[in-house]
Amino acid sequence: MDFELTTEQRELRHVVHEFVAQEVKPMARHTDENNEFNWTAVRKMGPLGLLGLEVPEEYGGANLDAISTAIAIEELGWGCGSTALAVAAHNGLGLGPIVNFGTVAQKQAWLPPLASGHGKLACLSLTEPGAGSDLKGGIRTSAVREGNSWIIDGSKMWMTNASISDVMVVLCRTSRDGGSRGLSHILVPSNAPGITIAPAEKKMGLKGSPTHAVTFDEVQVPLENLLGEEGQGLRQTLATLDSGRVGIGALAIGLAQAAYEAAIGYAKEREAFGQPIANYQAIQWMLADAATEIQAARLIVYYAAWLKQNNKPYTQQAAMAKLFATEMSERVCRNAIQVHGGYGYSTEFEVERMYRDTRLMTIGEGTSEIQRLVIARFILGV
Repeated sequence: MDFELTTEQRELRHVVHEFVAQEVKPMARHTDENNEFNWTAVRKMGPLGLLGLEVPEEYGGANLDAISTAIAIEELGWGCGSTALAVAAHNGLGLGPIVNFGTVAQKQAWLPPLASGHGKLACLSLTEPGAGSDLKGGIRTSAVREGNSWIIDGSKMWMTNASISDVMVVLCRTSRDGGSRGLSHILVPSNAPGITIAPAEKKMGLKGSPTHAVTFDEVQVPLENLLGEEGQGLRQTLATLDSGRVGIGALAIGLAQAAYEAAIGYAKEREAFGQPIANYQAIQWMLADAATEIQAARLIVYYAAWLKQNNKPYTQQAAMAKLFATEMSERVCRNAIQVHGGYGYSTEFEVERMYRDTRLMTIGEGTSEIQRLVIARFILGV
């Protein structure tokens, strides 16, 4: 792989960076403190292609390659973790399954408004109160055929974007006897009768990205809302999560980059014992480690993205990318607080928020422990 970015990718980074610097980053504190989704900026993302990153052009999307998509999400993460997570989930988890498994009619119905910014967002509904990482055996939400409809009953947890979405991609059990082949994806309009979206969860960070528990009580949707093949929901979910892990890795890099830049700025300005603390080796080493680890993470994420866009197997590399980038980001954000000293623990400085935001990255879309399990199975052949 040639790690040199193309002219188009470099131009994309510049355009997105400038947009985020003007529309997203200045609102990050307000978004966090007020638990308020930044609709003002997100509405402006449609014309830039940020709401349809990998959606084909015929459906109103930008049709970007996977590396370009990672670049865009990284820049969003640099500006605001909350906004970046919602947009990344919309693109990768919500639109991704429709792009990859939907019929032409489903794509025509859902993708143009979702990619344009004229509607709300999309979301994926996986986790249940009794099923986190155990999707194969833990899914209890059911979809039963009745005439020309699916009747959906069950409960979901931790659904990112539920209250700001137009459509949910819901993983349901469509066959009690099918085991892992009894799961299917069904497209469910978020305003369908019988859906109850609980108040947003009170979280440690990412407070401007709403996350909800959702219940389905005899929710009725047409049979043609089946997404992909019946019984292939688990396979489709795992493929979606592979892509999503590249996105989460990119988002974590953006958060780390922002914290690293803040630490450099503070170290140059803050004086102790008569000189800037940037002159002291203890500070220099933390900054040197941050620069090195951010670059390493960026390359491993781009490599996983390159494999994806070239239609090569990348499950192992996606797990590696997410594992390394998210744990790296937590270290970098932690040390950025350390560079700030007591001020870093104050909400007056942005590194405090960045640390809280990046903490989720080692949990969402598969914990670090799950990533290690995936990697170990590949390298051991078990």
